[in-house]
Amino acid sequence: MKDISHLFEFVRHLQSANRMPEITTDHLDEKQVQLLSEMCILIDENDCKIGADTKKNCHLNSNIDKGLLHRAFSVFIFNSEEKLLLQQRSDAKITFPGCFTNTCCSHPLHTDSELEEKDAIGVRRAAQRRLKAELGIPMEQVTPDEMTYLTRIHYKAQSDGVWGEHEIDYILFMQKDVELSPEPNEIKSHCYVSKEELKEMLEKAKRKELEITPWFSLIAETFLFKWWDNLQNLKQFMDHNNIHRM
Repeated sequence: MKDISHLFEFVRHLQSANRMPEITTDHLDEKQVQLLSEMCILIDENDCKIGADTKKNCHLNSNIDKGLLHRAFSVFIFNSEEKLLLQQRSDAKITFPGCFTNTCCSHPLHTDSELEEKDAIGVRRAAQRRLKAELGIPMEQVTPDEMTYLTRIHYKAQSDGVWGEHEIDYILFMQKDVELSPEPNEIKSHCYVSKEELKEMLEKAKRKELEITPWFSLIAETFLFKWWDNLQNLKQFMDHNNIHRM
């Protein structure tokens, strides 16, 4: 009987080992876990609204694999010297912790003001909100009217075995000298870089000497430097009809 009980115990161990890991947030940063309850905007592949779901559900690879897609934005702020403001995501972030990325990346929420689609005003309002929350930039310094909505990209990327991103990402550009007071729970470090300095960082990332978020890497490898060369004439690059699939 003892041998049989050992056999049952061994079988139970195997079943446990093969079971999918439970999604637990106990080990994650408390402030970041609170943000997981925010309601993101669910969209189809053409960026048409189809509903809402929590930030947590939108960022689980198990849901992304089933096609769950949400709306997002990436802000690029340049100073008067035409240097780009980068941030390094804090180690507390649930997806891509410690990675360098563009000025600010987040999501419009499923609220009346951020759902408004005309001229992407809802997305631009969301960007203003997050620039304040992450970088401490006073909201009057980053009004939606000052942001240029260029185009959208659609990408998917895994952060780890549990969490990932699947977004249609609105690209917002702005040139202005702004006051910064970064929130440590969001941002580990920040810096302004020239084109040459960013190219060096991209080379370091290829050598695994530093980490860059996948969306920033995709944008840098395709459109960024062309746009950067034309900060005073961005209208020629505005494309609100197409979604670039990456």
